[in-house]
Amino acid sequence: MNWKNKVVLITGGTGSFGKKFTQTLLEEKQPKKIIIFSRDELKQHEMRVQGFDHPSLRYFIGDVRDRERLVRAMHGVDIVVHAAALKQVPACEYNPMEAIKTNIIGTANVLEAALDAGVKKVMTISTDKAVSPANLYGATKLAAEKLTVQSNAYAAGTATRYSCVRYGNVVGSRGSVVPLFLKQRANGTVTITDERMTRFWLSLEQGVRFVIECIEQMEGGEVFVPKIPSTRVIDLARAIVPNAKIEIIGIRPGEKLHEDLISEDEARHTVELEHMYVIQPAEASWFGCSWKDKGKPLPEGFTYTSDNNTEWLDIEGIKKFVEPFEELFRQGKLEG
Repeated sequence: MNWKNKVVLITGGTGSFGKKFTQTLLEEKQPKKIIIFSRDELKQHEMRVQGFDHPSLRYFIGDVRDRERLVRAMHGVDIVVHAAALKQVPACEYNPMEAIKTNIIGTANVLEAALDAGVKKVMTISTDKAVSPANLYGATKLAAEKLTVQSNAYAAGTATRYSCVRYGNVVGSRGSVVPLFLKQRANGTVTITDERMTRFWLSLEQGVRFVIECIEQMEGGEVFVPKIPSTRVIDLARAIVPNAKIEIIGIRPGEKLHEDLISEDEARHTVELEHMYVIQPAEASWFGCSWKDKGKPLPEGFTYTSDNNTEWLDIEGIKKFVEPFEELFRQGKLEG
């Protein structure tokens, strides 16, 4: 796929993912234009003064809740990466209607505006919390996934195609536990909710490169899941704060002990490739089902969870993941 003649719009483009995605596209793909669509003028200004002032960059103030603004922003756009979301679990629990307006209705607006504007490809960024959700954030992301995949039914007679990428926690991203542990290092006591807890982990760069790869390969209707390692949260704490005093504070409302990336029901229509899984649409007369010829089916009863993973990061492996954030933290540039 040649990106050089493409116009790309990123919702939530000032977030951790949006910045890294933009940087990677500018350095390696050189698209014709990249539109940063977000609602916070200050973050757009800060992004620009941080060096994101390339001639091909455009900044659009707008909210995914505003369908008319999305239609305007998507004029002439070829690819939409939908990364805008309310993602803080406690905030979503406390403000449920706001989470629904942004994560569900906002996603519907993005999908419909893309169809009206003739966008060729839409990739929604999802999360492991969308599988068997235990909190409202996960439930809204599950709904966003369902909306994205099913939108292909409306788009079947057009050139627009919709897919999702679903992955786990991004090390050092905004809201990650990594900045919290780095701050707690000063007093030598680290708080974790449960010592049994496990999570999927990947770096921001891994996430960005996976999304780019999936955009290039998508047919429409798939949910792409990368093969990524798990880690015990207590090991993450010990990697960042060696000899730390661990304080167990109890699981928060809506928090799971372990996360899921593929459920047993989804596994029945999922194929495995070398470095990822592709969840094909369960019932589709449109497209997205040719992956069965490219990968192998999963065994009966398969699930992909953070506690049954075959790949694990030990403390030394975690340190390599966290190392890039140490210097950012010292410089006061790590976003919490």
